[in-house]
Amino acid sequence: MKEIVCFGEVLWDILPTGKKLGGAPLNVALRAQWFGNKASVISSIGKDNIGKELTAEMESHSANLDHIQVSKNFETSQVLVHLDKNGSATYEIKMPCAWDDIVLSKNDLDAVKKADAFIYGSLVARSNTSRQTLFELLNNSKFNVFDVNLRPPHYSQKIIESLMQLADFIKFNDDEIFEICANMGCKDKSLEESIRFISERTNTKQICVTLGEDGAALFHNNEFYYNKGYKITVADTVGAGDSFLACLISKLVNNASPQEAIDFACVTGALVASKDGANPIITIEEVVNMMQTS
Repeated sequence: MKEIVCFGEVLWDILPTGKKLGGAPLNVALRAQWFGNKASVISSIGKDNIGKELTAEMESHSANLDHIQVSKNFETSQVLVHLDKNGSATYEIKMPCAWDDIVLSKNDLDAVKKADAFIYGSLVARSNTSRQTLFELLNNSKFNVFDVNLRPPHYSQKIIESLMQLADFIKFNDDEIFEICANMGCKDKSLEESIRFISERTNTKQICVTLGEDGAALFHNNEFYYNKGYKITVADTVGAGDSFLACLISKLVNNASPQEAIDFACVTGALVASKDGANPIITIEEVVNMMQTS
């Protein structure tokens, strides 16, 4: 069993169908746990009723609450999710909220030092307090996985580049890598050239780019691996990328081949997108069946 620690936001996603447990780091941790790892998330909630409801919902998903702080300063996060006619999501994210106030603790530092993978995103770095905590943890972890999540206006190019420099593995979507490359002076390049550009500029040997319905590309130790995606009827895209990342990293830290890892991750992400919310129940049988019949 591998240990995976995630850092960042836990929140309520307010969807047209009601509120659902969410936040990319929490989604990743829950799916990594489903895959058989010991997973936890370092975050913060408010001293309010919706914070109590959030931890109760996390408990119902068997989530580890050992690293959930309670902020004295800010409320539990709620994010308004808008879905277009194709189920693609955009988000209204209030600031400040409790996960902007994650402080460094020995308990969290010890967990990160022991972890086989430490997964973090860019959204949580929008505030000074959580950003300072994140950089301290990054300097004490063994394998850093950066999940780029560009949510305007909650990021800056300077901070993104700093977070990439500390990463051993970076995950983008295609829009994100092209935007970041352009800002770094790499324009009009192919996907593969953009990936190599980021790899060289940040000394990162492992990079993954998700391509929506067209699957994903994985750059692993100077080799490219691809999956062309799986055809599904989209319910919503909330959390699909998070489950993709959880399964990809789970496979890789458990010594699966890069091709097996990206194939399994693409199936899992597709299945999540075919169901409501970020953390639907899916089974290994569903994954295997889709891989065999597609």
